[in-house]
Amino acid sequence: MFALNFYAELYDEQLRTGRKTVSIRLGDKTDKYQDGMVVWVTIGPRFGRRQKLYSAILDKVETKLISELSPRDIERENHEIRSQDEMITFLSRVYGEFITPAHSCTVIHFSRIDE
Repeated sequence: MFALNFYAELYDEQLRTGRKTVSIRLGDKTDKYQDGMVVWVTIGPRFGRRQKLYSAILDKVETKLISELSPRDIERENHEIRSQDEMITFLSRVYGEFITPAHSCTVIHFSRIDE
């Protein structure tokens, strides 16, 4: 079983309330995530204990340049971010590296599965 893991301090409330339905990951992750996969949505540190919130289906997985992100992609990733520049700043903070509009990213659209 694959997981989409998120940092609790950034996304816990958005995931629990259903406002977050997209994950933008730096680089091409299409070898790991594909349309129609069922994954666990988890929160926690990268190499630490995680908590499963729910299962989700990956509705659409696509690779884009950051400059190609739509306002809808950005809003569904984080409703507080409104522009590509803000998205670049946010991703630079999360990944700890300098990111430009020319970087590729994977946009993962997901929907919660009620169990």
